[in-house]
Amino acid sequence: MLNIAHLTSAHPRHDARIFGKQCRTLADHGHRVTLVVADGRGDEDRHGIHIVDAGAARGRLQRMISATNRVYRCALALAPDVVQLHDPELLPAGLLLQRHGCKVIFDAHEDVPRQLLGKPYLPPWTRRVLAATYARFEHQACRRLDGVITATPFIRERFERINRATVDINNFPMPEEFGADLAWADKPLQVCYAGGLSAIRGIAELVRACELLQTPVRLQLAGAFSEPALAAQLRARPGWRHIDALGQLARGDVAALLGASRAGLVTLHPTLNHLDALPVKMFEYMAAGIPVIASDFPRWRAIVEGDGEGGACGLCVDPGDPPAIAAAIDYLAGHPDIARRMGDNGRRAVRTRYNWRSQSTKLIDFYDHL
Repeated sequence: MLNIAHLTSAHPRHDARIFGKQCRTLADHGHRVTLVVADGRGDEDRHGIHIVDAGAARGRLQRMISATNRVYRCALALAPDVVQLHDPELLPAGLLLQRHGCKVIFDAHEDVPRQLLGKPYLPPWTRRVLAATYARFEHQACRRLDGVITATPFIRERFERINRATVDINNFPMPEEFGADLAWADKPLQVCYAGGLSAIRGIAELVRACELLQTPVRLQLAGAFSEPALAAQLRARPGWRHIDALGQLARGDVAALLGASRAGLVTLHPTLNHLDALPVKMFEYMAAGIPVIASDFPRWRAIVEGDGEGGACGLCVDPGDPPAIAAAIDYLAGHPDIARRMGDNGRRAVRTRYNWRSQSTKLIDFYDHL
């Protein structure tokens, strides 16, 4: 049995996040697992995992400095055999923990240099300097660590050049979470989006698409706005009359929403970081047996329009084109037999390939190798 500590200074405890699934998988295989977070919600035990709260941080700067230091001190007190880091700012803490005899793994959820290059609020020269500086630091740190876990095959290919002990563990869904869907004839005429609401995630185009709908379809939004000014602007648009804003939902409520919908939307903007991402919401829509309306990115198109895993499971559109998004919603609303068949194809693909069971096996094998 290993004493394993998962560390995050940036995210609250949440079973849907990749580190929640990893912690539960490792605990189910007999390891002692502690999740150290900095969310201010106190210590607790959940699903066989001990959660230690290092105290909430106020603001990004405090998170990167004081919260990181508190998370490090909590981890040091645990004296773990293996430490898994879930945030880039924890890399210096990981190197220090190595000196105390811990094996340290970095979990690269994002391609941070590409993410920095895509920040629209930073001047271009600042983006380039920050991206290059971070890439050098990341390279120097990760080549010294005991292993790297990445969120996608694309990110894995980059890290394999830095550290040979690299594996991709994709945040695919657990199919059993999405089994209580309504019969297609009983579904209300609605489509859904579940996730963060921001400009870069295409929320403005979704609202404008609702102004162009030819069918009486409603859009269910499950998530919270991260940009108050944008929220106020969009609520004033005529398309908002076709939208039900549900706020942040619990996991069970998200599954119920997906099961009652006729399609799920994931029309993220074509930023550098999105182009090669594998968004969990896309696979959750598939797991729920509903067709996907997705951004027309090459990697996404290969999944949504069929890649030998059961056939097409949705439609791909230009995420910057509200008429195209509206046409896709109208098409699926007006062709229930096709929509149901696409949903069945997606569910089949998740059950055979895009599921957490396939990834948990890779995770256990990786830890066994360590």
